[in-house]
Parts: sequence; C-alpha cells; structure tokens
Amino acid sequence: MSLSSLSRFFSLPIYPKTKYFSTLRSTTASAAEKFYARLQENHGNVEKILASVNAKLDSTCISEVLHRCSQNQSLLGIRFFIWAGIQSNYRHSAYMYSKACELLKIKQNPGVLFDVIEAYKVEKCLVSVKTFKVVLNLCKEANFANEAMWVLRKMPEFNIRADTTAYNMVIRLFCEKGDMDMADKLMGEMGLVDLFPDMITFVSMIKGFCTVGRLEDACRLFKVMREHGCLPNAVAYSTLLEGVCRFRSVERALELLGEMEKEGGNCSPNVITYTSVIQRFCERGKTMEALGILDRMEACGCVPNRVTVGTLIKGLSAEGLFEEAYKLIDRLVAVGSVSAGDCYSSLVLSLIANKRLIEAEKLFRKMLVSGIKPDSLACSIMIKEVCLEGRVLDGFYLYEEIEKMGFLSSIDSDIYSILLVGLCQKGHSVEAEKLARLMVEKGIQLKAPYTNRIVENLNKFGDKELVIQLANGGR
Repeated sequence: MSLSSLSRFFSLPIYPKTKYFSTLRSTTASAAEKFYARLQENHGNVEKILASVNAKLDSTCISEVLHRCSQNQSLLGIRFFIWAGIQSNYRHSAYMYSKACELLKIKQNPGVLFDVIEAYKVEKCLVSVKTFKVVLNLCKEANFANEAMWVLRKMPEFNIRADTTAYNMVIRLFCEKGDMDMADKLMGEMGLVDLFPDMITFVSMIKGFCTVGRLEDACRLFKVMREHGCLPNAVAYSTLLEGVCRFRSVERALELLGEMEKEGGNCSPNVITYTSVIQRFCERGKTMEALGILDRMEACGCVPNRVTVGTLIKGLSAEGLFEEAYKLIDRLVAVGSVSAGDCYSSLVLSLIANKRLIEAEKLFRKMLVSGIKPDSLACSIMIKEVCLEGRVLDGFYLYEEIEKMGFLSSIDSDIYSILLVGLCQKGHSVEAEKLARLMVEKGIQLKAPYTNRIVENLNKFGDKELVIQLANGGR
C-alpha cells in the first residue's frame, strides 16, 4: 500500500447492534461479557462507554472480547484493545499483541488501523502518546513499516508530539525491512523536533546497516554515538562486531574485540560476543586461530558455554583435527567449565557428520560405560545411524543400555518408531513386542510415515490388544 493511499479519509463503519448473549445476567456476567455488552451500545465515544464498566481487565478477559469481535467487528475489537492498553492497572504483553493481530486479522487488513485513527479524529476523542504507542506496537507485531510511519505522521494532527520511543519503533521496523535510507532519514528527523537518538536508536541502526552490508555507515554511526552522549556498551560493540565478522576480515574483528577488552566495564565482551567471533573463524576454516580466541576469553574471566565448545569441536572436526578436539575436551572438562556429557556429545555428532560412524559409536559406548550422559541429540542420532546401517538389533540393544542408565528422556520420540519398524521388518518379534509395550507404558505415539507398516507387522505377531493400544498412544 502506497503512502499516498494511506492518508485518504476512511469511511467509518456503523457499529452493528448485536443481541446480547443468552447467558448475560447483570449479577453474574463475566468481565468479558460486561465489556462486550457495552461495546454494542452505539452511543458515540467507545472509550467513554468502556470507562464506565466496573470490571477487572486481564489477558483472559481481553482475549475473550477480541474473540467475540473477530467475526465482523474488528474495528470495535481494536478500539477496545487500544483502550485496554492505556489503562493504569493493565499492560499488554507481547503475547497479547500477537493474539490481537491473529484474532482481528490485522496483517490481512492493515486499513483497520487507519480506520481507528480516523474515527478518533472524527469523534474528537481524547487520545495520548500511549494511545499511538499501542497502535505502533500493533504495527510492530504485524511488521508494518510504512503503516507505522503513517501513524507517526498522524500524531501532530492530534496535537501530540512523538517521543524518542515512538521514533525508535518506526526506525526499527524500517531497519528490519532493510530500508536503511528511510531509517536514516527518520533518525535525522529526530533532531529537527528536539529529540535525541538513544542507545536503542543507535543499536537498531548499526544492526540494520550491518544486515544490509553497509559496514562503513555502521562504523561511522558507531563513532557518532559518543557525540550524542551514548557511550558504546557491550550490546553496541557486539552488534558491530557481528557485522564485521560477517562481511570483513577476521583481523578487523580481532581489533574490535581488543577495543572491547581494553574499554572494560560495560563494554567487556561476554560469552555471546566471544562465541560469535569463534564461529566466524571456524566458518572460514581457521579453527586453530579460534582456539586463540578461547584463550583470550578465559584470560578475561569469561567462561565458555556449551555453544562455544560445540562450535569449536565442529570446526576442528570439519578440518580433520580430531586429536585437537579430544585435547580441547580434556582441557575444558578438567577445569569444569563445560560438562563432559556436553563436550563428548558434540564430538559424537561431529564424528557422525564426518562419516566416522565406527569411531562415533565407540566413543558413545565409552561414554555409557563411564557413566557420562549423552545429550538428547547424540542419543537419537546415534541410534538412528546404527539402524540406517541395517543393524537394527544393535540399535535396540543400544537403546536398552541407555534405558538402564536412566537416560531415556534423552531419546527423541521419533526414534522409537524408527526402531520398531526396523525390528518388525527384520522379524525380531520378541524385541518388537518388548519395545511396543514400553511405548504403550510411556504413552509414546507412533510417528508417520511408520504407523501403517508397524501396525501391519505387529498384527502378524498376533497381539491385537497391544496393536490397538499402541495405535492409540497407550490409551
């Protein structure tokens, strides 16, 4: 929808007079029923009518009113939602904005937001900055950049001055859209109306420039921040660093990381910052250099997490440096920064990804013998790979070993169906029946596309009751 078409005067719909629900009684009516009943009274200003309702606002009440308005009263529903959002004793959550967009189909009909603004103007309703911010938040939820700017431009017509928060919401939408020229224009416009960009403005703009590959503009803006009294923090640095890692040399990334370490305080890189740099090094086949980042990380007192370690192990494995991967695990487990289960699970997955199934299975079984718990993905992928090799019985025995150790919660439900269909097809009736009974006990349902094959094969074994229970998920 073009901006010129947005400014047209929308015809105001006549509120339909709907019969009250048969369950509505003045003494027992729920809060939603009370609000909805008053909405049907077409006496002009909807907001004044709602203010006279003596009922408590909460998310359940609002959801029910929106649901009732969703059929053919979306304008009323949005006016109610906006009114509720500016009440002193209630505040919409992100979930409620999502719910409003869904129930009132705002994404499919953005014009209803403009109808509301025009209705306020025609009825001379008393509105505030908060009113417009609720509308802007709806635009944000619906990813409406142009529509949000139209709303921003309407504020002066109500003698309302947009604040930094309102501008930030619109700027962020254009940044996410990739229209950095418009975002930059709006940021420049803030100074003309005596507003100043804050940290949120700068981070949104820097991230937007980085996303579209305009690193020079991002770096320029990063330097301008100080002039506006916004001292760069870890979030701003990390945002720029992510862009530099993605589009420039890793050397420049190291320089920026060094600046963060030197600044210290609020600018100190955190585990996410270091992991991001490590990931970019690994993606470029420079995993050994990435290990140097790990050294810097630990020297600064920043403890690596599971993602950091998994990234390094994956990078080392991709370059065939499995001995280095084992050394890294020994080092990290020794200092206790990451659990042995997480480390070895990552290595098992990397070995499988690099077609080293024998070594992966050997390591996996060694973990079980040592009492080291593999994670969910490692358990599931290991059993699946064994089954894909045609060794379904080995896969079942591996499953039993995991069960004995109490690690069954680590197995994905799909694996049960893969195991069961394999056992059935190979004629292992005893093991198939045992697994089927376990699935019934645990309430694990069969997964498509295995259901028909499993039921067909189990019927051949003769236990009809078991087949029925299994098909019904243990019920």
